[in-house]
Amino acid sequence: MVETITATYVQEDADWAITVSGRGKELTARAPGIIAARDRADQLVEQLADGAKTTVVHLLNGSALDFTSAYMSARLTLPKLPPLEVPPPGSVPKQQTPATAEKKPQLPPSKQLPKEVEDRKAPAEPAPAAESKAPAKQA
Repeated sequence: MVETITATYVQEDADWAITVSGRGKELTARAPGIIAARDRADQLVEQLADGAKTTVVHLLNGSALDFTSAYMSARLTLPKLPPLEVPPPGSVPKQQTPATAEKKPQLPPSKQLPKEVEDRKAPAEPAPAAESKAPAKQA
């Protein structure tokens, strides 16, 4: 037979008080948020259940709907982050040039090309961009 265990949540300032009752016992705990409170309730349910098959009803203000709404809102809401600070122009260092950039790490011998192939490789130089002196089309 499946036995019902009830987990009741009460918000006390920033913390949550949890009371888990069933099978003639009652356990209590506190947690810093509703998500942590739900996790702690699961731990308390395991202590009460002793491996027996159980159904757990989670209640906030006596309502399973209120608990589900509060819990899912907390799970699906992004954390509040401080606003992004954009540095003033000119305070960001310029990008590294190829001469100052770090060299790539040496490949293991099994991944290196034979010397003959390396010698035949031509250094790839980007072609200079052609500047157009034609007047722009007028709309």
